[in-house]
Order: sequence, then C-alpha cells, then structure tokens
Amino acid sequence: MSGDRTGPDRSRVPTAASSQEVDAFLRKVALAPRAAPQHGGKGRLIFAMDATASRRPTWDEAQRIQSDMFRATAGLGGLEIQLVFFRGLGECKASGWVSEAGALLRLMRQVECVGGHTQIERVLNHTLAEAREGKVNALVYVGDCLEENPDDIAVRAGELGLLGVPIFAFQEGQEPQAKACFQEMARLTRGAYSTFDRSSAAVLRQLLSAVAVYAAGGFKALENYASNAGSEVRLLIGQMR
Repeated sequence: MSGDRTGPDRSRVPTAASSQEVDAFLRKVALAPRAAPQHGGKGRLIFAMDATASRRPTWDEAQRIQSDMFRATAGLGGLEIQLVFFRGLGECKASGWVSEAGALLRLMRQVECVGGHTQIERVLNHTLAEAREGKVNALVYVGDCLEENPDDIAVRAGELGLLGVPIFAFQEGQEPQAKACFQEMARLTRGAYSTFDRSSAAVLRQLLSAVAVYAAGGFKALENYASNAGSEVRLLIGQMR
C-alpha cells in the first residue's frame, strides 16, 4: 500500500454545512452530466472500505468476491481499481491503480481490520483529488456506521456529483444515521444505495459486479448486464434514473 494520500485540505472543509448549501448542491447536480462510457481505455473505479473492527467478517468476504468485478468487465475494455481503506486512529490509505484481480487481492490481504472511527469525508476528499487529476467513473463505498457530521459529507458528495462521479454506497446492516447519510451520498451523485448482511454475499457480489460494468462501459452496458441479473441490480438502475 502507498502512504497516506487522503488527508483533507482543512482550509476547504466547513465545520458544518447548512441544509440550504446541500440543497444548492443538489440543484447543480441535477444539471451535471452522467458519467460517460469509457472509450479507448479502461474504466476507473475507487473501491473504498471501512476497515474498522466491526467490518472484519465482511472484509474477509470481499476478498473472496472481488475478482468477479474484473471478470464482469472483460468484454468492455477492462477496469482499473484503486483500493482505499480507513481504520484505527486516523489511518486512511490508498493503493495505486490495479487492473487485475490478483493484484487487488494481494493488496486486500495486507490489511487487517482495526478499531477506530469512520473517515468517510477523507475518502470523499481523496476521490475528489483523483477525479480532478483524471477520469474516475464511480466510487464504491462499503461500510456499516457513521461517526462524522453528515452535512460535511453531503457537501463533499455534492462536489463529486458536479464532477460526474456517482457514489454506490453499500451498507452492512441498517444503522439509521448511516443509512440516511449513505442514501444522501448516492442521491447527490446520481448513484445508488443498497443494504446487505453477512448472509447475502451473493447479492453483494452481483451488485459490485454491476457497478464495475457501469464504470467500464457506462449506463447502457449496465442496462445490458441487468437483463441477465437479479432484481437487486434492476433496483440499483432504478435509483440511478
């Protein structure tokens, strides 16, 4: 893994955002273009995960299913994924971009879940920095809880929406405050939200593969993928519309 690349620019981070600010972002996002399909290159997806202690069982499961994300995009020009995770006392790290399942699996095997608070805003700040340097087709966030100011997170999500980067937020369980925040992240970016539990690995596998297809081939490719997928993928598309 690389060093900590995700420290936020505190000069730009408000201590709180008013509902009017968030509403203003939403109006702008409604006019922002949807991310276009990749042509002549690989799609790029940031795969961000909460690696605090409560996520250990699901992190292990994610290692087993992540290769499907690459297989699903093989006929669409391929996919590059960057792994981002946070854990412990302020640790938040990003890998380089990888384009094959084995490389991502090796990265994930180096990470052990450690107790700590969520750092979702740092993930969004990092994604903003990457998107301003080059195309990012989607952000996947997998987590279970929230220990930050949801208004601050909404402002960052709104900025990603303006850049055409949809957030696909997958929540383990249904903790209410996190659920409301994750749904808002998806709404502000024209992405999608879904829940899962430790018994629904097959659903998470299918949803992650669907997002990978979107990142590699755009909305039309996702619609084609959904024709042979389960109802969860069709519900995901419904949210994006």
